[in-house]
Amino acid sequence: MLAKKQLRTEMKTKLEEMDSAVYAVQCGLIHSHTAASPSWERAETIAFTISRGKEVDTFSMIEQAWKEGKTVAVPKCEPKTKEMIFRALTSFDELETVYFGLQEPIPARTALLSKEELDLIFVPGICFDHKGFRIGYGGGYYDRYLKGYKGETAAMAFSMQLLPEVPFEKHDIPVQYIFSEDGVITCRC
Repeated sequence: MLAKKQLRTEMKTKLEEMDSAVYAVQCGLIHSHTAASPSWERAETIAFTISRGKEVDTFSMIEQAWKEGKTVAVPKCEPKTKEMIFRALTSFDELETVYFGLQEPIPARTALLSKEELDLIFVPGICFDHKGFRIGYGGGYYDRYLKGYKGETAAMAFSMQLLPEVPFEKHDIPVQYIFSEDGVITCRC
C-alpha cells in the first residue's frame, strides 16, 4: 500500500487534471445524493469546510442548507495549537482568507458553536476507502475534533477518490457516509 504522502500527492494531481465540465456534472450529482439523504434531512446544524480548487464544491451545499433554514458551521483552525472550533456562517461575506489560501470564518462576525450543536459534519479528505477511513490534508485537526463527537459524519468525494484501502492509524476516525456521483456509501469498519 502506498504511503499517505504519496497517495495525497497522486490524488491532488488527478483532481487538478479533472475536466471542468466533468467536475461540474459530478459535483451536481454528489449534491443531489447528499441533499436527498436522511442524514441531511434530519440535520439542523451542518458543518462544512470551504472548498477550493477541484475539491467537491461546498458553496452550493452551504447555500442549499441556508435555503432550508439550517445552521451552517465552518471550521476555524489554530495552527499553533492544532485545535479547531466551528463558527456559524450566515453569509460568505463572513469569511476571510488565512494561511495556505484557506477560507475561514471571521471570529468577530460569527458565533461559536459547540461540538454538541453539530448534527452532521462533512469531513474533508483527499481520498477515502469504503470503511470510511481517509487521508486528509495532514494537519490531524478533524481526527482530534471528532474524538467524542456524537453526531453523524460524512464526506463528499468523487468516485476516483475512493480507493480499496487507505492507510490508517489507531487514532483515525472514519466517516459514516460517503456521497459520490455514483450514490451513497454507508461505511462499515
